[in-house]
Amino acid sequence: MGRAPLALGLAVIAALTLGGPGSSTARISPGRTQKETAEVMLQKAVAEMGSKKFDATLGEIDSLIRAQPNFRLAHLVRGDLLMARVRPLEKIGAGARAPVQRLSDLRDEAAARLRAARERPPQGRIPKYLLQMPSEARYAIVVDTSRSRLYLYRNDGGLPRLAGDYYVSSGKAGAVKTREGDQKTPIGVYHVVSSLPRQKLLDLYGAGAFPINYPNEWDRRMGRNGYGIWLHGTPSDTYSRPPRASDGCVVLTNADLEALAPNFQVGLTPVIISENVDWISDEEWRSDRKEFIDAFERWRLDWESRDTERYLSHYSHRFATKKEDLAQWRRSKQRVNVSRAWIKVGVSDLSVFRDPGSENMMVVEFQQDYRSSALANVMKKRQYWLREGGRWRIVYEGAA
Repeated sequence: MGRAPLALGLAVIAALTLGGPGSSTARISPGRTQKETAEVMLQKAVAEMGSKKFDATLGEIDSLIRAQPNFRLAHLVRGDLLMARVRPLEKIGAGARAPVQRLSDLRDEAAARLRAARERPPQGRIPKYLLQMPSEARYAIVVDTSRSRLYLYRNDGGLPRLAGDYYVSSGKAGAVKTREGDQKTPIGVYHVVSSLPRQKLLDLYGAGAFPINYPNEWDRRMGRNGYGIWLHGTPSDTYSRPPRASDGCVVLTNADLEALAPNFQVGLTPVIISENVDWISDEEWRSDRKEFIDAFERWRLDWESRDTERYLSHYSHRFATKKEDLAQWRRSKQRVNVSRAWIKVGVSDLSVFRDPGSENMMVVEFQQDYRSSALANVMKKRQYWLREGGRWRIVYEGAA
């Protein structure tokens, strides 16, 4: 096997490998052993090919195909490896006779996997969106549609820690969903809202599905519509789908979905979908987090003060609830403040996520314990904060 065929072979295998040097693949599957993963089998193939043990490499690919017979890209790689014995290859699938579109899809998948292997999340950096995870949420999901990647973050006392990453497919027409049927994946901050087992689904959805709350309050405010955005698996005759293959959902292999499923908590697990994930340093993360939480705490204290103008200074002129605009909100708060001798507002289980669709927006949830001289109640609340003129202000508030 000459140098050119060997180089291509390495590139092809790397394109399939979720776990190259510096990868977190071994950490991504709580409850799932390394020997069960296709990624580990491919890692072994890389090692064998790097030492020019061609037969051993082919053996590893054959083992992978036996384990995952519907992994079409693995079949294509096997064909390339055999072809490379007799002549240099200029591109993936050069000797295949499959339909042009199918070959294009497989090459796109290989390219997405290769990019993920080369562009690992920067060591010690955090997605800029995960400013504060709620104490009860064990994990958070961050999806990067441009990289066809889903990142799993563990909640380490409020600090997100990368636990692993997975290849995913998303909308055929790309990202930024705005209307029903546009075949785009929404961008924003969402949550898992239910769990649908395989037995209740068509085979299209594979091992199961986890619907998210698209459209959320801000989506509706912006006139976005549609429904049925899920994280789900693949049909029984398919191992993985091309990077752009769904009608807007985020699609994983069945094996990966089953590995992730125990980490999903209905009503708690955040699913943040971005077109291109940005990572920040720990120092930047702490600074951004402190700036916003300080603003949030001032809002809480000004509410307790019963000074209506101080309290309302935290609200945007664009503010609205589902039923009231800012003027109506003002009149309501003025009446309440006059009639109360004191107000105390307790906050717990706070979560703060920056919206990938606008870095000037924060999505906030918390448990609110409101007590006053006339009333007491506890509720879960959601707010959207927008930076206006260098200051954070609330543009939406309501029950979560």
